[in-house]
Amino acid sequence: MAYSEFIKKFNRIREYMREFYVYGFKTRDEFTLKSKRSYDDEKRRVESLLGDYMSFKQTSEGKNVFISIDSRVSHHNPLYKAWKAKSFTDGSITLHFILMDIFAENEDSLSLRDIEDLVCAYLADFEEQTTFDESTIRKKLNEYVKEGIVLSEKRGKVAFYKRAPEMDDFNEDALDFFSEVLPCGVVGSFILDKMNKDEGMFRFKHHYITGALDSEIMCSLFDAIHEKREINLEFVKRNVNLDSEGNAENRLCIVTPVMVMISVQSGREHLIAYNGENDMFYSYRLDSIEKVELKDVSENFDDFRNLFLERLPHLWGVSTHNRTNVELETVEFTVTYGDDEKYIRDRLEREKRCGTVEHLDNNTSRFRAVVYDSLELVPWIRTFICRISDIHFSNEEIEERFKNDIDEMYELYGISDEIEEGEVTEDDI
Repeated sequence: MAYSEFIKKFNRIREYMREFYVYGFKTRDEFTLKSKRSYDDEKRRVESLLGDYMSFKQTSEGKNVFISIDSRVSHHNPLYKAWKAKSFTDGSITLHFILMDIFAENEDSLSLRDIEDLVCAYLADFEEQTTFDESTIRKKLNEYVKEGIVLSEKRGKVAFYKRAPEMDDFNEDALDFFSEVLPCGVVGSFILDKMNKDEGMFRFKHHYITGALDSEIMCSLFDAIHEKREINLEFVKRNVNLDSEGNAENRLCIVTPVMVMISVQSGREHLIAYNGENDMFYSYRLDSIEKVELKDVSENFDDFRNLFLERLPHLWGVSTHNRTNVELETVEFTVTYGDDEKYIRDRLEREKRCGTVEHLDNNTSRFRAVVYDSLELVPWIRTFICRISDIHFSNEEIEERFKNDIDEMYELYGISDEIEEGEVTEDDI
């Protein structure tokens, strides 16, 4: 069968794009997700969509292919192209345009029987006869109702349909910003295409574009949260419980989604959900979620969400804990800086999140935070090493771990003996 650049199942192309761009730099032999033939087919498909952004480098292990995108040159997220390459059967696309023509000529609502008669009349003008039965037309209409393209209302037992009004009063600059920054920005990108707007007024120093691949998952989660539903969640934990071929196994669970959190530092997107089986909140990275299926309305949705909102002021990141017997932990450290290092003082104020900063004098500041998981702060605290004059964790295990890491660093640089003998002080490092 001839190769086609169009995509029938987006989840497959999503996997390959993630492997190329997010996790990336794999050779053909290292790629174990599917067969080598599938690898070649999907690589050609990605290249047809993102040919201008594909790069490669030759190594001793082979040829590494990857996506390289310069946000200074690319004004719009190129990954949206994958969403605009969906394939259709001949019958499906034919019926689409017939229905759109019928709705354009009839402003009043039409019953299924009316629409079926108009479709038959429409096709009578063509030499090559094509037929669509009632079931096919009904399924297509219900699909469009779900997508918001068509409106439906019941009059007694009969459903009537009409095309949804087009919203054409858009601020182009607002759409431009929305499409590049906010969740499900691909929607804004589709609308911008109709406006023939090529150049945007915004440029982004930190442009997190890979969330585009998770737009369908994000949209389903928003629907579930808005409708207060439980969901069947299928996800994968990478590098955990790998099978014989080195692939991660998918997991299934039933949870109640309460919030989607997006890091302004890394662009990573996380779902916060309550798992009733374990009585715990969990966080799931959206790029690890394979499928979301909406289930029944959760009677306790508001309780779960309010409980999480109570915890939110004490979360540094997305680490969650057991719903009961939660103990808060305290982190406190003091930093010193020179007269020409006021940017350290500014950093503390800018990056303190849920913590507080007390300026003891012109060259000394103290940071303090009360959180559920103080381990989350450790990577950030490490960026102040050599300026920290005092530090304390209420969780003694984490404090010991932090100080042991410092001792190992001293040994790595061969200065542990000098510090013990007083030849080198921590201020000299």
